[in-house]
Amino acid sequence: MYEFGEKTESYLLVGVQMGSQEEALDSLAELRELARTAGAKVLGTVLQAREEPHPATYVGKGKLEELLDLLNETEADGIICDDELTPAQLNNLERELSCKVIDRTLLILDIFAGRAVSSEGKLQVELAQLKYRAARLVGLRNSLSRLGGGIGTRGPGEKKLEMDRRLIHERIGRLKRELAEVERHRDVIRAGRKKGSLKVAALVGYSCAGKSSLENALTRSDIYEDDLLFSTLDTTTRVLDLPGKQELLLTDTVGFIRKLPHHLIEAFKGTLEEAKYADILIHVVDAAAPGMDERMQVVYDTLRELEVKNKTVVTVFNKADKLEAPRTFRDFRADYSVTLSAKTGEGLSGLTDILEDILSRDQIYVERLIPYGRAGVLQLIRSKGRLLEEEYLPEGISIRAQVPREIYHMV
Repeated sequence: MYEFGEKTESYLLVGVQMGSQEEALDSLAELRELARTAGAKVLGTVLQAREEPHPATYVGKGKLEELLDLLNETEADGIICDDELTPAQLNNLERELSCKVIDRTLLILDIFAGRAVSSEGKLQVELAQLKYRAARLVGLRNSLSRLGGGIGTRGPGEKKLEMDRRLIHERIGRLKRELAEVERHRDVIRAGRKKGSLKVAALVGYSCAGKSSLENALTRSDIYEDDLLFSTLDTTTRVLDLPGKQELLLTDTVGFIRKLPHHLIEAFKGTLEEAKYADILIHVVDAAAPGMDERMQVVYDTLRELEVKNKTVVTVFNKADKLEAPRTFRDFRADYSVTLSAKTGEGLSGLTDILEDILSRDQIYVERLIPYGRAGVLQLIRSKGRLLEEEYLPEGISIRAQVPREIYHMV
């Protein structure tokens, strides 16, 4: 009788501290979570304080010897470095340590490959992986050609590594064309939303801040959610019915993370640009997370890189149920701030009130006598604006309402 099962790989985490120790430890803690998300077991960590990573081996010679002893002692399958390695660093580390070497970028790409569901998501992940591997084809061949697979081999995988650079670049060109077609389709959808006069609010934030949980709580949906990083990659859009009977489109986006690989930002630009074309940004923050301020800064930096600007920003401090004592938070870079718990529902009404207030700012107050033959316009007002009062008279329906400028001529 033979039993077959997937082997859990074990790794040592390796980081270089170029700033404060606290920041470096936070980054390594996040790397541990990334490894856990990828299904790896972490056996230990090695941190070296340097002005910059060693150009040849990432860490210095003494730390490299210490790392080799630790690998022999723990019998770990390999190491995961907390930065993106150059091809030379990758080759040298594999040669010196004789083990599997993975950097932060490859680890994130592997997680994305395992989480991509839609055809667009798979195209985006494959494009990012191929761009990364094209420059590291020789170095990666040794660590990724072993039988048994493991972390770093999902997605395009081994067959792509057997191609030469010319074939990989041809594949990259085809993927770019396919994604351009997907982007044109996305533009058509955005144009349809704009024509329908519905405002769009994009959920943005650090990975694992609770964006999917908040979307589920607000729209009563069942979007997949868990406590792992990058639990959802594909954009989801749901209609949010506000208490005042107005409607708003709520769109989720992929979570951000410190040291987010440039390849991913480029590949997922179409998805991330949902924030660029939204009317409102809902910045979801994990209020109970250590290093909350640094995570918020990562989000703002990424939005700036995507050229997302001049938006109404609502910062939501989520997971209030995990706080030891009630607190009031404030984001001075946002137009509004609210503290809530998507899990318990506490404070959700405060967020919907803010969203209604934002929609009302761009509306015009009208008083009309609507003939009964045009009674259907009342439903339009209810869905797009706010019907404040209606009175049925012999000559028609007398109304007082607030309507968006886009439908003012239709009332």
